[in-house]
Order: sequence, then structure tokens, then C-alpha cells
Amino acid sequence: MSLRTQGSSPVSWSAQAFNQVPDSDNRIHSDQIAKAYGFTGALVPGVTVSSYLIHPAVQAWGKKWLEHGAAHVSVKSPLYDERKFDVFVNAQGAGYEADLLSEGRQCAHASVSITERLPPAPTLRGDTLIRADFVAPPVSRALMAALQVSGCASVRYCWSADHEMASYLREQQAMPALLRTDGEPGSGGFANMAFLLGCANRHFAAIARMSPWIHMETWSQNFHAVELGTELISEMKITRLFEKKGHEFADCEFNLFRAADNVCVCSITQRAIYQLRLPGSHA
Repeated sequence: MSLRTQGSSPVSWSAQAFNQVPDSDNRIHSDQIAKAYGFTGALVPGVTVSSYLIHPAVQAWGKKWLEHGAAHVSVKSPLYDERKFDVFVNAQGAGYEADLLSEGRQCAHASVSITERLPPAPTLRGDTLIRADFVAPPVSRALMAALQVSGCASVRYCWSADHEMASYLREQQAMPALLRTDGEPGSGGFANMAFLLGCANRHFAAIARMSPWIHMETWSQNFHAVELGTELISEMKITRLFEKKGHEFADCEFNLFRAADNVCVCSITQRAIYQLRLPGSHA
């Protein structure tokens, strides 16, 4: 049986948005700073929005999607905490297109697919791990350009049941059983995409002090499902820096590897605004 026909078909769904990190160092997830930049309130993390659009794939294809799935998610407008959202799925062969709408606005769009034949997996470069006592300098275009040339230190993470991204919904019971960490041992507990994409987010935020900043777009490819308790190493490369409408953008590549055997579990390309145009200024 091909991967395309296994399981059920992805379907549309609805839920209530959940901001897992209101106390994040990135204060765009707090009401006060978000409102100062013209938003209605705290923004739900972009990686959480991505997980909502990918939810139908995990429901339909299960572990196979965690091992063979790919997604491109583009954030169009903010999704606010506790607001109802709807994900509308348009199935297309071995994948689907999806739109997330809330309060009559399109918040994000995704192209999600599953493939029999995986692309070649990235290999570990062996970048030096970031020091425990490292104090990130303030972000600037000059700093980001220097890191683009010199490279960035790697970061270590652990997938655990008590991680703040262990659930992308306020009630974890509404997530696919495969992703729930509250069941019997061996019944699920695999890492969800909010956590995996969040590793890239955290790595990005670790290289420089930047607040607020906004996750805008990701391209991801899964290679292996990540079991509970797995230690991961994230390697990062800045590929492009540019300015648009007064905002400073960075495109970065991240590869996540199991620390135990250096096997790549997920590759991620991320676009983010690392410096927002100041409130009241014009592009």
C-alpha cells in the first residue's frame, strides 16, 4: 500500500487557539508589547499555527507523516490566543492545501504532503555547541551578516512531556493519540511539529537578543519520528538577509539530529522578521 492511500483522508477541523508561551522572552507573545506594535493582543506562536495546519496530516497518516511528511506554511496575519479558528482542507493526491481562518481573516496557508521516496537527509557538520554561559548580543544587521559568514553555534534540546510545547491545544486530549504525552508508555508521545519547528525558533532566538520578532514562514521535511526523551542537536545556517517595508528579515536553515546517533529527524527552512519597524514609523 502506498503512503498516499494509507489511513483516512485529511479533513477540515476547528478548535480554540492556544498561546503556550505568554511569558516568552519574545514579548510579541505578550499583550502589552503586541498591542504596542499595533496588534489586538498576544500572538499565538507561528510554530503553533503551523501545527494546526499539519494536524489533519497526523490524524490521517499517523506515524508515516512524522517519517515522510513535508510542509510549507506561510503566516498571513495574526492568530490571537483563545480565538476560535477553522482549518479548511482541500485534499490533492498525496497531500493537501489548507487555509486557517479566524474572525473572518486568513491567518495562514499550508501545502502539506507525504512521499514514498525521501530526499537525501542532511548530515551533521559538528558545529560547536553554544556555551552554557553565552550571553547573546543585541541583534543588528551587522551582527546577522557576520554570523552568516562565520556560522552559528549549535544548540541541544530534549523532547519531554513537561516541555511547554508538549501540547498545541489547551486540552491535550484533543490532539492525535500519537502525539499525546499523557497516555500509557509506548502509546504515543512522539514530538509534534510545534515542538520541532519550535527548536528552530529557539535556536534563532539564541544567537542574538531580539524582542519582539515574528516567525513568518517555514518549509519542513520529516525523516524520523522523535520519541519521548530524545535528545536533539540543532545546527543552523543563515542563508539570506533582506529588508522589506522597514522590517529586517532573515532566512535560515536548521537541521535537527538525534544526539545519540547523529541521524537527522527533520530539516527546516525558516523566514522571520528579526527587527520590526518601530511603531509609528513608515516604510
